[in-house]
Order: sequence, then structure tokens, then C-alpha cells
Amino acid sequence: MDKSPLPKSLAKALDSRFQPLDLLPGRDRLEKFIELLLSGVPHCPRAMAGVLAQARQELDATPTAQVKVVVFGGGSGLSNILGGDSRQSGWAENPFAGLKEIFPKTKAVVCVTDDGGSTGELLKDLDLISLGDLRHVLLSSIQGERLARLYELGPDQAREVASFLYTLFNYRYQQVPASADEILKGCGYKPEVLPISLAAVISDLLDLLFTVPALARARKRPHCLGNLLLAAAIYKKRKTAEEVPGELAVMAGLDWLGQMIGAAPKAVLPSTVTPAHLKILYANGVLVAGEHKSAEAHRSTPIHQVFVEFADRPVVPAETLNAIGTADIIIFAPGSLYTSITPILQVPGIAEAVRQNKNSLKILVANLWIQKGETDLVWDSPHRRFYVSDLIKAYNRNIPGGVQGLFSQVLLLGMRDIPGSILQSYAVEDKMPIYLDRGEVWNLGFKPLEAKIFSRDLLRQGKVQHGPGALAQAVKAIWGLQELAGATTGPALPPLYAAGEPLIVQPPESPAQRFKRLRQKLPLEMPAAVRTAFTELLWRHWDIKAAHLDNISGVALVPQSDWHRCQQWDRVHSFYDPDDGLIKIREDAFFDDHHQEMSLLVPLGQALLGNYVESREMEDVLVAGRVAGKLYRIKLRSEAERNTFFSPTELDDYLQMVRMIPADDQRQVYTRLINGNEGFTPPGLLMGLFYAWYLDNRHAAHIEYKMAISRLPVSSLVPEQLKMMGRREMMVSFFRQVVFHHQAGQ
Repeated sequence: MDKSPLPKSLAKALDSRFQPLDLLPGRDRLEKFIELLLSGVPHCPRAMAGVLAQARQELDATPTAQVKVVVFGGGSGLSNILGGDSRQSGWAENPFAGLKEIFPKTKAVVCVTDDGGSTGELLKDLDLISLGDLRHVLLSSIQGERLARLYELGPDQAREVASFLYTLFNYRYQQVPASADEILKGCGYKPEVLPISLAAVISDLLDLLFTVPALARARKRPHCLGNLLLAAAIYKKRKTAEEVPGELAVMAGLDWLGQMIGAAPKAVLPSTVTPAHLKILYANGVLVAGEHKSAEAHRSTPIHQVFVEFADRPVVPAETLNAIGTADIIIFAPGSLYTSITPILQVPGIAEAVRQNKNSLKILVANLWIQKGETDLVWDSPHRRFYVSDLIKAYNRNIPGGVQGLFSQVLLLGMRDIPGSILQSYAVEDKMPIYLDRGEVWNLGFKPLEAKIFSRDLLRQGKVQHGPGALAQAVKAIWGLQELAGATTGPALPPLYAAGEPLIVQPPESPAQRFKRLRQKLPLEMPAAVRTAFTELLWRHWDIKAAHLDNISGVALVPQSDWHRCQQWDRVHSFYDPDDGLIKIREDAFFDDHHQEMSLLVPLGQALLGNYVESREMEDVLVAGRVAGKLYRIKLRSEAERNTFFSPTELDDYLQMVRMIPADDQRQVYTRLINGNEGFTPPGLLMGLFYAWYLDNRHAAHIEYKMAISRLPVSSLVPEQLKMMGRREMMVSFFRQVVFHHQAGQ
């Protein structure tokens, strides 16, 4: 849209002979005007107050009804600024505030890589993209006037309907419901609350959960009802009852359900309609899959990059690209750094569509708080705290083509406006803000704008959170005063990598297809409880390959009274037995929630070696008649007799990596000298422990301790330290490339 000249009152407020803006906090004129719109006219002489009041009135009158806004994000951050966080209990008290109120032509482009909770459960059964964040944002997109007009409601009635939709969409059940009526009863449904036509829509969708076979299977898992309703809406829009929902059904179902609950047409758009999940590369070289798992693991090393892996050639809906290309304002919502904005911009075509829209106002809304496992450690300086400039650098490092052309303004909450007592209470909970390093942000080519974009109601309760209304007003001020924004120098950051081919699973398969394939791969010989746990293990760890199960014939639980395995070298109560191919687990360890996953992962890793050893022995090493140490010796089976995941060369590489020395005079013999009473982890056990640590470092404290040296400053005075670090790096590379088939740099 064309920029209009400044109104006379605003121009007068800028008059150097008058300077009423000096009464307002803020470092530049745009920040001062944002403050004026958010906080009102300060106490001051009447003449100045009159000028500022008139300026505020004219700024508040900036027309926004026809302004097209596109907001990128994931779940909570995007939902919150769009219309309030629709998963919070207080949302129903004021459901129609936020960007959608001031900019009714707002569209949300949502990340679809979530794989946790109810969303993850749906992915097991349905060949769909992740629906949880779409459902979350859809509810936040309800517009009061539109809902009232659609169903001929008064303001109070519209709010009451929105309140019930909040209850319905966020209802979670643990026991499988036997009927639609049981679901509605669990929600506390009151027939008089919903308009007749909307009640019919909900009833129709609930019936589909019991009549469509795929949805009926999904219904039997614990779910958030809103996710099931959205899935039902998508299945409703299929052309035939046998069709697997494709792009058209996804887009039609999402739009139809949105309009039925009072959202604008095409208000919520997926970044892609191709199922996808995240892969996270840490600074220590570990590369693992899974957004939900990464949030739980909290590895003690910074994230270097994230990548999106697609189930097939990624498809961006035309509606999504059109919304970006025609937007007047493009906003990057706050949220998880690596799991909301970054995955959207890694979908081929989206970042370029943003860059090609050269006429739009582009704003990055900075996060408020450091996030454990993501922004608590800085990639290029792990020993200092995280700043706004680090946020920008991380985006540049993870977005194809970098941040060039994506945004120029950085809008953030000024922490100087937050009482110190509140910040201290957050610090006690180990929650630290992301501070602005203004000079560095300017040096990177971006303009920082601090503003009071927090929720004042929540602040009175001692909570700091973006306020949907305040942030929308700040965006309105920036839009109305674009000519004051000033030109930035452009990003001073070279992109880490250019746009290229996306990572695609070969052969293409959806999460549901992978889950089905791995379940079929599980050996039959195992108790029912073990099969359930093993199945969940395979789902939770997307990096586990089907070939990792090749040497396993089953799982056996051994009563503690019958457990006679020597524990000289470990306290792991499970192992892989190469003689019969069984994973054997001490029964009490398996049924202990704290040890169950470890008891499955370690022998699963050991099974990769299979029956590689023909014999092993430990003998004393005598010096002058005294025992000076021990010699551990193994002899490998011949290549023809081995059942192992590794090639001969890979097996040799691994054994030498764990300091087993090949004998010069005997083929297939490896030895290791153990000094005195020094501890020792045999190659098979180490393989299992490292396998468990690589997938989730919480499960192998022994290996986490060994890997700690990689986080220490390197001293040139300690050559042995360099050797140890080198061995750790080689081990990580071996597991990344050989065990899990991830190429370096992916």
C-alpha cells in the first residue's frame, strides 16, 4: 500500500523548536511514538499535552482494515500475538484481541514439524502433516465480529460461543470415548450455548471419528479433541471415502473448519502440506531427529543447525505463497528459535517469496526468554549468555540464503520496563531474558525497537509475556510511521549456505508409514508389555533404522532371582546375547520407568555388533612376579560366520577407535592393555552405551561424563587431552555417519 504523508500534528511534534517527544521514553522518534500510542500522553504542560494527544489520536486512527498481514510461527508464540494463547485458561475472557482485531486481514503461516503429544499420536495413524499448532492457531484466529455476523449473535453470546470452543478444542481424554455423546458430556457441553448450525458442524465431525476407519483408529489413542476435529474436517473434504487426504483436502478442511468457528477465509495456512520432521545438529557433531525429543533432552552443548527432513518432495500451498507475495506487513512471531520460524523458512520457496516481496514492512519480534536446550548456550561462545544479536545470527545460520531480505526491524520488549523483583523471581526459576545488545544489532544491519509490548494484566500478576493488544498497537505505529523507520545498512551477515535441495526420506514415506514398517520389523518373540514399549521406543527415536533390528530375534524378561550376569564392568541390567539373538532384561529394571528405555537402548546398540566375537579372554600381565595389569583379548569370527551391521572395514575402524589394537601376527585378533586396577568398558558395552547416549544423552551418564572433555578449553600443554578429544570426535562422527547414516554437514 502507498505510504501517506505525516499528519500535521505528527510533523509538529517533530519540530526541533518544540520537541514534546523529549517527554517520552525511547531512544529514537519511532520508539517514542510507539510509547505514545501504548501508554498515552504523559503528565506535562498543557501545550505539549495537546500536541501529543492530537498526535496520538491521529496515529490511532491509522487505517488498518485493508492492510494484509502475514505472520510466521509455531504454536504458542504465534497464537499469542495473533489473538491470545488459546491454550491458556484466561484466553476465553478476552478471545478477540490481538493482531486479528486491528488487522482483520491477518493470515498465519504455521510450522508443521511438531511431533509431540496428541500431534505425535495422530502421526502414527494418519498420513497427514502435524495438526497441533494449526489447531492452536486456528482457535486464536476467531474474530468476534465475524462470529457474531455468521450466527447472528450479540457480543456476549459471541464470547460465550468462543469460550465453549476453547473448552471443546482443548479437551483431552485419557479413556477411549465410546460415543460422540460421551465426548460432549466430558466437555460439559450445553446445547443452548452453540448456534444450531454450528452445533450440527461439531456433531458431524464427531460422528466421523466413529465412522471413518482411519479416524476411528486414531481416536483410540489419548488426544486433544481439537486435533481430531481438524483431522475429521480434512477427511470430510476428500473426494472419495477411500482417498488418502492430499493437499486439496488439507487446505479445504482447514479453511472450512476455520470459517465455521469464525476465522477469516484462509486465515491459517500450513507452511507445507508434506509431512516433515526436524533434525538437530549440535556443536559436538551429534545429529538427531525429533522436535519434541530435542526439547526434552537438554544436551549440554549448543545447537549449530537444524534441518527439515520431508517425507516426499515438499509442496507449498499456492495460497501460502500468494499470501506472502501480496502481504503489506510480514511478521516473524516470537517462539522457539529452532522449532518454529526456522523450519518454515527451510521449506523450499518460502524464504525466497519473502525476499521477493520488496514492498512489505518486515518485522522480527524477538523472544523474551532464553529457552533451555536451544538458546541457553551460544554456538560460537558457549560460555556467555544469549543476546538478540545471537538470535539474528542463529536465523542467518539456519535459513537458506541467510536473513538477507527477510526483515529489517527487530521489535522487542524493553526489559528496563519490567520491575527488578519480577526478573529476580524468574531468575530463581532459572529463566533468564534475552537482552538487547543494541550496537551489535545495528552493526548487523537491523534496527532494534524497544517497546512495552507486554501484557499489563499479567505483569500485575508477576508474569512477563507478550501482550497481544500491545504488540498489535506497536505494529500499527510502525506501519503508520514507516518513513520514520529509517534505512538500515542491510545485513552484514554472509549466509552460511544457499538454498539447495531439501532433505527427503528415501524412499519417500510418511511418519505413519515408517511406524507401520518398523512395527512389522519387530521380532515376534517378546512379551506384550515389551512389544508396546519397544514400539514406542522406535517411534520416539526416529533415527533408529530398520536394519538396527536385523540381529534381534526377540526380547526376554529375566526374573531378578535368575539374573546371574557378571556386573564387573557395568550396572546395566540388560544385554544382547549373540548366541540366541535375544535382548535379555532383568525384569525389575524393565518395569522401572527410570530404567526401561535404557534397558532397551543399550542392548539394541550392542546388537549392531551381532556375533562378531568368536572368543574373548582376560589375562593377568605379570612384571617381576607381580600383577601390573590385564590384557583383554578378542578374536573375531570369520567374515562368512558374522552377523553384524558393520562391514569389515567399519568394524575394524570401530575397534581401533575404542583402543583395541590389531595383532600383527594373528588375523582377527585385537588386544587392549589395562593398567593396574584401571576401569574398562568392553567394546560391546561401549557400543550400547554410546548408542543410547547419542539418541538421548539423559540415558547414559557414563558417556556424558566422558564427553564432557569436549566442552573444556583446550590446553596445548596437555597432549593427552587433545588425543582424548580427537577420539571423542571420531566416535561421534562414526555414529553419525556409519550407525545412523547421516552425512556430515546435513
